[in-house]
Amino acid sequence: MLQTMRNAWKTEDIRRKILFTLFVILIYRLGNAVPVPYVNIDALGNYFDTMQNTIFGMLNVMSGGAFANATIFALSIQPYINASIIIQLLGIAFPKLGNLSKEGGEEGKKKIAAITRYTTVGIGLLQGFAYYMMIKGYGFLTTDGQSLWAAIVIILTFTSGSALIMWLGEQITEFGIGNGISIILFASIVSRFPTDVYNMISSAAKGTTPVWVTALMLLGALAMIVLIVIINDSERRLPVQYAKRVVGRKMYGGQSTHLPMKVNMSGVLPIIFAQTIATIPATIAGFTGHSDSAWASTTSIPYAIAYFLLIIFFAYFYSTIQFDPIEVSNNLKKNGGYIPGFRPGQPTSDFIRRVLNKITLFGAIYLSIIAVVPILIAHFSQQAALSGVSLGGTSIIIVVGVALETVRALEAQMLMRNYKGFLS
Repeated sequence: MLQTMRNAWKTEDIRRKILFTLFVILIYRLGNAVPVPYVNIDALGNYFDTMQNTIFGMLNVMSGGAFANATIFALSIQPYINASIIIQLLGIAFPKLGNLSKEGGEEGKKKIAAITRYTTVGIGLLQGFAYYMMIKGYGFLTTDGQSLWAAIVIILTFTSGSALIMWLGEQITEFGIGNGISIILFASIVSRFPTDVYNMISSAAKGTTPVWVTALMLLGALAMIVLIVIINDSERRLPVQYAKRVVGRKMYGGQSTHLPMKVNMSGVLPIIFAQTIATIPATIAGFTGHSDSAWASTTSIPYAIAYFLLIIFFAYFYSTIQFDPIEVSNNLKKNGGYIPGFRPGQPTSDFIRRVLNKITLFGAIYLSIIAVVPILIAHFSQQAALSGVSLGGTSIIIVVGVALETVRALEAQMLMRNYKGFLS
């Protein structure tokens, strides 16, 4: 692996991509340290310290601490994620919109991207207004921040920050390594790990949390990482046989291969999107001053149930988008391939769809359990709740998933240049 890293660094193109990605992450982290004007940061931070296991704590983790400090990147990537969900759901409801990305080619994808950008700005404006009303309602504005001008500055700063994050993510995707939005989310969560680990160890040292609880959580996190890596690389292989055919004087085909189907086909997207949707009622409850509501807590049973069901829904949603059994069946038929025991055409597509539904169900339940079990533990254990275990499952699966995706993206760059990959 060290040799691979050295080879990657020696290659000018890959080195440029890595440095560009790190540079964008640096800009993002600097933006997380720049507060908006007219906000009492100290009072706001003290308030969020008491709200770690609510929706505010979740939003703060996902923003890398920017939400609690009311920085220019306080909204993080949530507006972009919400916009992506809305556009993709509208693509199902309105076939013309959905066909833009499927049949419109490169021009159609550009139109979808433009619509998503405009929607992101609109959602950022709404969320920025909601955050401002929350700050104002709880009395976290400075003396000179009570005017209409101050309100306009704060709201537009939040909105501009979310738009800038979207642009930074697109730049990473185009000129860097991996998916830009995922990289930014990864950087946000990882930036909180040292603080969270320190708080966990210090609470155990002070006796606030029993040592065995801390040790159990650390072991659980390691076991979770191992499980995520195993499942992430798991796939169901369907045997495929190609018929022999004669072209001129040569015979082609006749070989046996397989059709790979990943168990967790949609990656971390169901977690990210489900979390965004599940937190909408909690966000509204928090912004309207009902932070003591069950929906405003990330350790409540209603939140856990909604989270569980949404993960399953989005897992099926994305597997349906990414893998079309009819298209796969038609491609096999055109190339003279077939699955032993099934006729080409409709019987093959039905079989592939049944297999897809089974492995998607397994992958969805796996994602749901990893994300929800820590929430339930925190709900029934006060010590675990104080340690912030409710955020552990979601954070770990996102971090590990994005890390693996980024490594594979870098590996693909290496294989293009005939170097041995990281995972080889």
